[in-house]
Amino acid sequence: MKTVTSKIRIDLENILFATDFSPASMTALPYAAGIARHYEANLYALHVRMPLSPEALPVVEKAATDDEQAGIRMLRESTGGVAPVILVEEGPLWPTIESAVKKNKIDLIVAGTRGRTGIGKLLLGSAAEEIVRNASCPVLTVGPHAASHPKAGGFTEILYATDFSSEFGASAAFAISLAQEYEAHLTLLHAIDSPKTGELILAEELIPSAERRLRELVSPEAQIWCKPQYLIDQGDPAEKILDVAERRKADLIILGVRHSAGIPGAATHLPIATAHKIVAHAKCPVLTVRTETSP
Repeated sequence: MKTVTSKIRIDLENILFATDFSPASMTALPYAAGIARHYEANLYALHVRMPLSPEALPVVEKAATDDEQAGIRMLRESTGGVAPVILVEEGPLWPTIESAVKKNKIDLIVAGTRGRTGIGKLLLGSAAEEIVRNASCPVLTVGPHAASHPKAGGFTEILYATDFSSEFGASAAFAISLAQEYEAHLTLLHAIDSPKTGELILAEELIPSAERRLRELVSPEAQIWCKPQYLIDQGDPAEKILDVAERRKADLIILGVRHSAGIPGAATHLPIATAHKIVAHAKCPVLTVRTETSP
């Protein structure tokens, strides 16, 4: 297993805040502005305008324009001194965002979502779900239960959860780099799912090797300043991650994501429903880091 050294620094130069000007999406703005301020990064605020049908009445067009102008004014007034570059584009959501990401060399996308529970599964909200599913760069998603503003000093308690999938170095490096950048306490968590009928290996037998693998992620140098804590727990991964995050008063959860093969939606190191549930219920933002490129 590759150890992530303390010398890896993730530099964020260009941050994209995606918004439709709804209250849910605007809750993520203080986080986008705060991170941009900390890293002295460029902040881009992108609103993707949905095309109106040719049959739309003039009063509908005017209402849409008025709402857009009010949203832009709110953007300019709510970034705490960070002057955003405001982009207003028209077209399908993800292709338009993807174009802005490539053109402006975006390192991080920040988006807010209302989150909701559907029949049989949890949904992030179509816009946030599409962004997480397709983005090659990290995405910070601020869910409906997250604090409306980050702490004054930024992130102080970070929880990184992994199931040891074959490629998770990128997300681990991001977690360690952010912990170092913000001088935050870092907890590394591996949740062992409840045993299925007929399984011969008990969860208790997996704990020593799992803890060893977690410890191998952090170099000795990083352990000195980071003083990370390693946790192994058993049960539903989403519930355990949410429980640990609440007990630790985490202000950021980090998960690895990878392209889903044949399954609609965003797949993570953990099953698809796990990431959705975490974002929808977490009391802090959730950062998803892509660990492999799309095919």
